[in-house]
Order: sequence, then C-alpha cells, then structure tokens
Amino acid sequence: MSPGSPEGEPAAAGAGLPRRVVALGGGSGLPAVLRGLRRFATGGELSDLIAVVAMSDDGGSSGRLRRGRGLPPPGDVRNCLVALAEEEDLLSALFQHRYDGDGELGGHNLGNLILAALAEQTGSFLKAVEVSGLVLRIAGRILPVTTDDVTLTARLEDGSEICGESTIGSCRKPIRSVALHPATARPTPGVVEAIRGADLIVLGPGSLFTSVVPNLVVEEVAQALRGARGVRALVANLVSERGEAPGLTLESHLQVIEEHAGGRVVDVAIVHDGPVAADTLRRYHDEGSNLLAAAGPVLGGRPVVRRNLLADGDKLRHDPVATADALLEAWRTCRAASGALNRA
Repeated sequence: MSPGSPEGEPAAAGAGLPRRVVALGGGSGLPAVLRGLRRFATGGELSDLIAVVAMSDDGGSSGRLRRGRGLPPPGDVRNCLVALAEEEDLLSALFQHRYDGDGELGGHNLGNLILAALAEQTGSFLKAVEVSGLVLRIAGRILPVTTDDVTLTARLEDGSEICGESTIGSCRKPIRSVALHPATARPTPGVVEAIRGADLIVLGPGSLFTSVVPNLVVEEVAQALRGARGVRALVANLVSERGEAPGLTLESHLQVIEEHAGGRVVDVAIVHDGPVAADTLRRYHDEGSNLLAAAGPVLGGRPVVRRNLLADGDKLRHDPVATADALLEAWRTCRAASGALNRA
C-alpha cells in the first residue's frame, strides 16, 4: 500500500504536518531528531511524538547497570528524555552529569542512576521511564523497543561471529549482518501500535549496525514497518563510520536496513547537501570516515530530499531544526506524490 492511500489516511492530510510521528534509533542521532521535532509537539501541531529506542547497549554506565542490577540499558533512553525535556538546558546538566574517578560511581551518569532507582522503586523500567518523563515534562513519549534482556550479535564477512554492541561498534572487519539474542525478543507494548498508527516514521540517523538496525531485527517491529501506512523516511548519516561500517555508501546503508527489516521500509531519503569545511573533511578522512552523498535525485528508487543538515561546530552532526524541517518536507512530498497517484 502506498503512503497516504485512502485506507491509511493520515490524520493531518490537509494540515501540512503529520499528526503522529514515530522515530526509531539510538545513540546521538535519535535525540537530534527529537530536539528538532519537539517544538511542534510542544506547540500542539503534533498530537503524538514517540521515540522507539534500541536496547542492546552493553558498554559504559549502561553496561555496568545491566550486569550489576539486571536493568535494561538506560543510556539512550536518558538521552531521549533530555532531548524532549521542556527545560533541556537546565536538566541536561543534571541528567547528563558523569561522575569522575575509578570508584563505584566513577563513569556513571546521574540520569542512569535515577532511572535505575526508579525502576527498583516502581518494579518496572517502563514505569521508571514514564515517571521520569512526567518529572521532566517531556514533549512526547519514549518506548524501549524491547525490555527483554537482549545481546546484539554480528556475523562478519569472513564468517566469524562477535557478540556485544560495544565490540561490534569498534569492529574493524566488514559486517555481514546483525541479530538479537534471543531472536524471540518481543517489542515493548505500544511500539507496534505506534508504528501502525503513525503518519511519519523516521529511521536514523545513527550508527547503522548498533543504533538503527537493532530496532529492525525485532521481528514484530520489522513486520509493522513493512506494512506501515505512514511515510517512512530515512535520515541519512553525514559520514561513513570508521568502526562498524567503513566504506559503505548510502545505497549500501539502505540495502542493509531493508535486508534486516525483511523488505521495503523506506519511502524517502533525506541527505545532507551543503558545504563542509575542508579541514573538517580532511580530519574525518584521516580518521577513516568519508562524507556520504547521494549520486542523483533518487536513492535505491526512492526520492531524495537534499538540504543543508549540518550543525555548527567542528564535528559533523545533524542540526535538529534543519533535520526536522527536511522531515516535514519529505512527508509533504510523499503525500503529494501519493495523492497524484491516487487521482491518476
């Protein structure tokens, strides 16, 4: 079914904005998308903004809390809470505070510890996330893709296997595929329903094999994405990843995503198109990363929306406002195209 067909009519068909948005990912990419869309949720233009967060992190503070307290990894959830918080500038300093030193608290983020304490007090990690969202007055909802205790595994091109998100993220060998163990991991209640009811579904940006794909290898999530009626937009990464995905083109990224999802899950791609300082490009190239760009107006047969997505600073990061504006343009473009097809 094409996006925006009569059976799947989005709630904001005539309003110029989607009403229900679901963004899937992890790491630093998902919070950038949420920051950009937050103003529309706060202003009431969006009736529902939902972050679906990958839950396979096993490094740093999150990994220690998983191993020591049996807690789902809270780090990416914490970052999304801060991104959607009404008073982000005030709260980010508190929730993102990291203790120094090598002691028991050394390396822990305060926000992770708060989530851990709330989970133990309420008996539920989901309840801890919900309570934190109420306290921080977030403009949306956050759902872990799964609360099952999962491990990310990877099969490399040489046939060997490695386990653990942090190991995969730093792997220097080409990756053939990733999977969750156990493969029977179930989605968190509400995730599948959110995807099915969304007008706009966002994938990326973020580390391909450790932030984006881990959401897609939860089978019921992939199935919901394949059959989704909303517009499915891929926010392309700015550069290739020197660890887990070196040398992959944007076309390769799309292929990897849809191979893991078991079919087509992208309707439109959003790609950076703008100047990058020569010294910044040189530094990234020396580190093993290269700028990603689409060769033409389509990517794997999907239309491409080109915009300057680059945030200020010497690191290549997505600007939240520019990314959100490009997403809304992509949604309108796909809606207009599907409307023309329906009238033909």
